[in-house]
Amino acid sequence: MIRGIRAPIITIKAIVFTAYPVTDVVCARAFYEGVLGLKTGGTFQHANNHGIEYELGLAPLAISNLSADKWKPSADGPSVALEVEHFDDGVAHLRAHGARFVLDPMDSRAAAWPSSPTRTATPW
Repeated sequence: MIRGIRAPIITIKAIVFTAYPVTDVVCARAFYEGVLGLKTGGTFQHANNHGIEYELGLAPLAISNLSADKWKPSADGPSVALEVEHFDDGVAHLRAHGARFVLDPMDSRAAAWPSSPTRTATPW
């Protein structure tokens, strides 16, 4: 224990999913499903609010426009690194589909940080 810091009250077991806000659900789904080829694991819809979860190993990726008035895409938001089988081909595929990168792609365990298709500076 670090001096002056108490032991945690809860024990974190795992990240259950990572979620990103989107403004244009149709455009975002076209990117995540069409360009990245992700498969939906579950969807939620209430009025014009959508939540889509994509199965990616142990920690799914979710996109949503829920609480859109409070939770907006931002260049200051989180990012996620995706592991791919063929790094150079993956980067070329993303660029061919108009993906812009927040950071230059780097082959670090095959990870790259493209920005969201719905907001040009938002990490996804």
